[in-house]
Amino acid sequence: MSGERIIKVSEEDDGQRLDRWIKKRAPEVPYVLAQKLIRKGAIRVDGRKSKTDSRLAAGQEVRIPAVENRGARDPKGMKRAADDPDYIRSLVIYDDGDIVALNKPGDIATQGGGGVERHIDGLLEHLKDKKDRRPRLIHRLDRDTSGVLLCARTQESVRGLGKSFHDRSARKIYWAVVVPAPAQDEGTVKAPLAKAAGEHKDRMYVDEGEESKMAITDFVVMERAGKKAAFIAFLPRTGRTHQIRVHAADVLGCPIMGDGKYGGSSARLEGMDLSPRLHLHARRLVLPHPKGGKRLDFTAPLPQELQKTWDSFGFDAAAADRHLADIGV
Repeated sequence: MSGERIIKVSEEDDGQRLDRWIKKRAPEVPYVLAQKLIRKGAIRVDGRKSKTDSRLAAGQEVRIPAVENRGARDPKGMKRAADDPDYIRSLVIYDDGDIVALNKPGDIATQGGGGVERHIDGLLEHLKDKKDRRPRLIHRLDRDTSGVLLCARTQESVRGLGKSFHDRSARKIYWAVVVPAPAQDEGTVKAPLAKAAGEHKDRMYVDEGEESKMAITDFVVMERAGKKAAFIAFLPRTGRTHQIRVHAADVLGCPIMGDGKYGGSSARLEGMDLSPRLHLHARRLVLPHPKGGKRLDFTAPLPQELQKTWDSFGFDAAAADRHLADIGV
């Protein structure tokens, strides 16, 4: 039996159908059962009965009642391992009892679904406090993206932090290595994105159609390795799926190194033994504490395999942090 859950709709899920959203965000509820519960009014959006094809809006709250999981997957779709508690604790970079910040590696998914057997959401039970409060995800990172991932243990903080992401008062800084280097030193990309169909349905693309959603990304080139590569700081103003990756590849013409979905898998440089992983890292997250407004400022160190790339190019991470601070970022 899984208990009742109230899940806030993230910005990236804005406009998604209710039944499909439940399939992705609550995989412990069988799809057929979810549709039945929606029709009966047991699953509610902001306290109101909805239809299976209702379109969700970012910030809404979906109530999913307790359901019995006979014959269903593990509630979090997880394969358990003996080192799970130590593993998730090793990722914690901040914990004040309410807010928890993690440095997510680039080889684990944020949430389950689609056959994912191990993910951060399923490991958060090992970070319960003495009051048995389990952290809840505030946002998500792509499986291959490392860096700052934020959680909270109380409903008040989940709401408050979610609002910061929704109203864009949360400042996010991502680091990436792109190949080749872009023509511009800095700028803003404004390009709407839509979800692809058919065999490429796990991808996004730039599109001006009615179903598209505007995506805005600021960028600053930190350092260049001639024309062959560059270290870029990306500052997304919106939070669309794969936003930075698509803007880098399809608008700037410089895919992120190691990005197999968007042309970066071919971004290999002759004579350099570098990690094949996606070279995108959520470096920093700045936002107000939901209780009192204190400034929260989280920085995630580069993982070892990315640090090797930065060192191979001679890119200076510390200098990049100082430069961004000097220009008010």
